[in-house]
Amino acid sequence: MFERLHHVQLLCPPGGEDDARAFYAGVLGMAELVKPPVLAARGGCWFRGGGWEVHVSPVPGFAPERKAHPGVLVNGLDLLAARLEAAGHPVEWDPHFPGHRRLYAHDAHGNRLEFLEPLRTEKVRD
Repeated sequence: MFERLHHVQLLCPPGGEDDARAFYAGVLGMAELVKPPVLAARGGCWFRGGGWEVHVSPVPGFAPERKAHPGVLVNGLDLLAARLEAAGHPVEWDPHFPGHRRLYAHDAHGNRLEFLEPLRTEKVRD
């Protein structure tokens, strides 16, 4: 019945769209999408890249999500970690997810993001 995840909505403070663009388009290299006019009037911005979509929406009284997060599969976790660190977004490595390497980082507004890369196991042939 379910096909796939369409998008994840993350929040930001009012006026935080430029910081979201700097992070999602600038650091992560995602493409910004054009929002439909009726939704664009509400503010916020949408991004897509690598099989996932993020909708960033401004809300009064914003507080970043420190625990709740999307978990994104990636290819090239070390390169992503270096890119995040170079852009001033520290990463926290966590070895406790079977079959994967993973790290946590926070977006420009402090929302938690999890990035995972499956472990590659090579079989030895006789």
